[in-house]
Amino acid sequence: MSKNTYDAIVIGSGISGGWAAKELCEKGLKTLVLERGKNVTHKEDYPTMHTPPWEFPLRGQMSLEVKKDNPIVSRCYAFKDDADHFFVKDKEHPYVQDKPFDWIRGYQVGGKSLLWARQVQRWSKYDFEGPGRDGFAVDWPIRYEDIAPWYSYVERFIGVSGNKDGLETLPDGEFLPAWEMNKVEKTIQQKVNEAYPDRNFVIGRCAHLTQPAAHHLAQGRGQCMARSMCQRGCPFGAYFSSNSSTLPAAEATGNLTIRPHSVVHSLIYDDAKGKVTGVQVVDAETMETTEFFAKVIFVNASALNSNLILLNSKSKRFPEGLGNDNGLLGTHIAFHNYRGSLSAKMDGFLEDYYYGRRPTAIMMPNFRNVKKQEMDFLRGYMTFYSAARAGWGNARNTDFGPEFKASNSEVGPWGVFMMMQGETIPKLENRVYLDDKLRDKWGMPQLRVDVGYDENDEKSLRDFLDQGAEMLEKAGCKDIRQNDSGQAPGLDIHEMGGVRMGKDPKTSLLGKHHQMHACPNVYVTDGASMTSTGTQNPSLTYMAFTARAVDHAVKALKRKAI
Repeated sequence: MSKNTYDAIVIGSGISGGWAAKELCEKGLKTLVLERGKNVTHKEDYPTMHTPPWEFPLRGQMSLEVKKDNPIVSRCYAFKDDADHFFVKDKEHPYVQDKPFDWIRGYQVGGKSLLWARQVQRWSKYDFEGPGRDGFAVDWPIRYEDIAPWYSYVERFIGVSGNKDGLETLPDGEFLPAWEMNKVEKTIQQKVNEAYPDRNFVIGRCAHLTQPAAHHLAQGRGQCMARSMCQRGCPFGAYFSSNSSTLPAAEATGNLTIRPHSVVHSLIYDDAKGKVTGVQVVDAETMETTEFFAKVIFVNASALNSNLILLNSKSKRFPEGLGNDNGLLGTHIAFHNYRGSLSAKMDGFLEDYYYGRRPTAIMMPNFRNVKKQEMDFLRGYMTFYSAARAGWGNARNTDFGPEFKASNSEVGPWGVFMMMQGETIPKLENRVYLDDKLRDKWGMPQLRVDVGYDENDEKSLRDFLDQGAEMLEKAGCKDIRQNDSGQAPGLDIHEMGGVRMGKDPKTSLLGKHHQMHACPNVYVTDGASMTSTGTQNPSLTYMAFTARAVDHAVKALKRKAI
């Protein structure tokens, strides 16, 4: 036991787990990070980071055989032959879909922080107030003022590009220089903002170093080169990942131990002590079971896996899963609705071009039901768009030779793409639970996912398509086409809930500092802890939550309060 005892254990090494490790180690705690996948060291384990496109047999695409064997992960936009080694294959880690759900996973040190889209926006006060005001889910136990300083703390460290836009619905942060819009994007922005006083398109905010600060350079991170090859792993460390930023910071303290190939079976609850004392782990390679012990446990395995681990953490005190006195563990799962998109053409501007591969789009914060309930559906959606020119190497049906070169050197007309990121409402019936009859090769029960859309999602989708078409028309676009992808939940990769925060132990699992009500030395700070989803990309909020929770945990340890 003494050999396997640490001050703190962190389950998961992704965006929130990396932050937990950094903060715990920097505050002096000997910390064990458990990662179920392989080790990935920054720069050393990015095998395709410099590979030219012509050296990939299928020029970046996956073979029909791979797609047939992996119908779920193949739907992900980033699943290509330059990054397939960072994705979980369908048959390797099975789960059960009671309703269609595309669970996209990356099991390695760094998790999906190597693969994320890197878009980071703060929540506003309206997002934290929404459930309590509108009467869904439960009221958040915190408000924007509680998390604002932690947003700033995280933004400064990771590096976020953006402008000070002065929007109440999308609070400003600590920004590096923003990326530029092109001429057509600026035209759409101007015309839409003029036509709708409550609709403000601004350049996206993303975790890319446009102008590294001194502390970024000290980490060994450099400026973003706009290569648009981020899913391969960035050798410049120009976008934020656990591998290039938080884990090296934790390692520099001398307090970090990372143990890859460690499948967490369950948390160990000691009935005599009345608290969790450690974690049971199955070695992914040898199948050997080991126990590790610590004073405080951070559960950051990603939303659904955190639910799985806690549901599987059964004891005499908690026969239905750790902390699950109210029976709500695994319920109220929510996600982001990505089904709606529009395409359009923009005439003219043929003398205007642009340079590089910008890693962000133009975004507009939610304008529906912001200050009061006014639509026939709850909440709303963020809107994103970008404009680009066709051509540039897409003339493929031309014979090789001078004509082929000339055709592919020509640039075509402008096109516009717009998409939604809609808030969904956490519901009791949207849930995950364990199937004890089906087990994976490590002896873990498979997770059953029973999550779907509802009428509220359909109404929100229809409103976005109608409003999006109207905005593009006012901006001067032509040939506007609406599209409902019909994609299953999960493909948004923003699943949240199941271990939600709240004020009352009868209706929630976690308190205002992310502690489990029934097990105060267990903290959950990844997507599982979310009470509602908001309309923004969630990762920045996970990071801020984690830094804040670690601060609380360390102070509680010093007071011997946990």
